[in-house]
Amino acid sequence: MTVQIDGEHLTIERMVSVARHGEKVELAPEAIERIKTCRAMLERKIVAGEIMYGVNTGIGELASVVLTDEQVMQFQKYLIYNHAAGIGKPAPVEHVRAAMLSRCNVHAHGNSGCRPEITQTYIAMLNAGVTPVVCEKGSVGACGDLAPMSQCALSLMGEGEAFYQGRRMATRDAMEKAGIPIPGLKARDGLAAINGSNLLTAMDALFLYDAERWTAQAEIAAAMSLEALLANMRPYEAKLHELRGFKGAVTCAANLRQIMKGSDLVTGKVKVKVQDAYSMRSTPQVIGSLRDALAWVRKQIETELNGVADNPIFVPDEDKVYTGANFQGTPISMPVDMAAMGVTMICVLCERRLNRLLNPACSVGLPAFLTKGAGMFSGHMLSQYTSDMLVVEQRILSAPSCVQSIPAAADQEDFVSMGMNGALKAQQILENAFGILGIEFIAAAQALDFRDFTPGVGTRAAKAAVRKVVEHLDVDRPLFKDHNAMAEAVKACAVLDAVQAEVGELKSSW
Repeated sequence: MTVQIDGEHLTIERMVSVARHGEKVELAPEAIERIKTCRAMLERKIVAGEIMYGVNTGIGELASVVLTDEQVMQFQKYLIYNHAAGIGKPAPVEHVRAAMLSRCNVHAHGNSGCRPEITQTYIAMLNAGVTPVVCEKGSVGACGDLAPMSQCALSLMGEGEAFYQGRRMATRDAMEKAGIPIPGLKARDGLAAINGSNLLTAMDALFLYDAERWTAQAEIAAAMSLEALLANMRPYEAKLHELRGFKGAVTCAANLRQIMKGSDLVTGKVKVKVQDAYSMRSTPQVIGSLRDALAWVRKQIETELNGVADNPIFVPDEDKVYTGANFQGTPISMPVDMAAMGVTMICVLCERRLNRLLNPACSVGLPAFLTKGAGMFSGHMLSQYTSDMLVVEQRILSAPSCVQSIPAAADQEDFVSMGMNGALKAQQILENAFGILGIEFIAAAQALDFRDFTPGVGTRAAKAAVRKVVEHLDVDRPLFKDHNAMAEAVKACAVLDAVQAEVGELKSSW
C-alpha cells in the first residue's frame, strides 16, 4: 500500500514501512498545490526585493549580510557545500530514507518555500531506492541536522555518493540509472532541504518502534524468570495496579497475567514465598514506567513528524514570513534521552533476575549456574559476565545528551540540543538490550527445564521459541554463538511473535 505524504498523517509505522520495507511514497495532490502556492509567494517577494533570511541573506551569524541578485543564484549551492561537513561511517540506509521521508512531510505543509521539484525528487529517490551516502556524525541537533541533511541535498545537484541496487556509486550515476532528473538548486531550495532535525527524528522514530517491541519481550522474559523462580503471583493482580493508577503498570501486569495464564503458580498448586525480591515483584512498576515514558516519546515524535520544522517559515494565507527556531531538536532529544535511560533501567532489572536464576542462594532450588555438573561445569556463570558488561556500557551511555550543549557559529547558535548524540547512543543502548534480554531468555528457558510444574501458556510458547534458537546446556560449550543467535532472535521479535500466536496480542499502553 502506497504511503501518501500530506503533512498531517505520517505515523511511526508508516515511516518504518517506507524506511525498512521499501513501501512506495506519493505526495498528496493538495500538498503539491500548497508547495506551489508557497513558492509563488516566495518568488514575488524576491522580485519585490524583500529581505528574507537564508534566501537573499547569509545564514547564522552572517544573517545581516544581504546578497546581490547574482549571489542569490549561487548561494544555495555553496550553502550545501559548506554544510556537508560530517564525519564517520555512512549512516544506515533505513535512517537516511526515514529522514528524507520526514523532510518531504515538512514540505507537504506548504510553508518551506522550495520548488515542488525538490520534494518530488526525494520521493522519486525513495521509490527507486537511491539513498544518499550520509556521514553518521556531525549534527548538533539545532538549525536542523545540517551536516547530514546537506549530504542528502548534494543529490539534488547530482553530487555526492549514493547507494543504489546494493552498490555505492556517484550520485549522478545512480540518478541516471534510476531515471531521476536532477533538479538543481534555486533560491531557498537548499536551506529548505536541510533546516530541520529530520535525521535524528527519523532515527528516534525507528528506535521507538523497536523499543516498544523490545519492552513487550522484556515482559515475556520476566514472566519466564518469575515462573522459573516460583514467584508469588499476587503482585501482578489488576486491582493492585489500578489503585495506584499508572497506565504502564496496569498494562504490564495484564500482560504478565496473559503470558502466565494457566500456570500452576496461578492456580496455587505450587508453594511460594509470601513476598519475593524487588527485582521480581516490582516488575510491573518498573517496566510500566518505561511504557509510560515510551507513550510520551511516541506523542513527541509523531508531533514532530507532522509539524513544520523549518526556518524561515512562509505563510501564504498571511503573506508573511516567520523566523524562529522550529528546527530546534530539544522536543525530541529530551524524550529520547529518557526512553534510552528507561531501556537501561529495565536491563538492570533483567540482570538482577538473571543473578537470581544463577545464584543457588537465591534460585529456590535450581542448580548452581543452571548446570547439574557444577564444579566440573560452570553452566551459565559467564553469561552473567557478558550481561554485566553490556549493562555497564548502557549506564555510561545513559548520561543525557540534551544538557550537553556547546555553543557554535560565533555564539549565534549558543544553545543546541545535541539530539544526534542522543539518537546514536539510544541505538547502542537498544543494541545491548537485545543481548541482555537474549541472555535472560536463555537462562530462564534453562531454569524452566529443571522445574516439573506446568508453566503458563505464553511461558511455554516463549520457551519453545528459545529452544528453536538455543539448545539446553547439558555439558559446557562455547556460549558466544548462543548469545549472538538469541540477541538476533530478540531483535527479530521471534519470541514476541511466538507468544502472541499462542495467547493473542499483548496489550499496549501507547
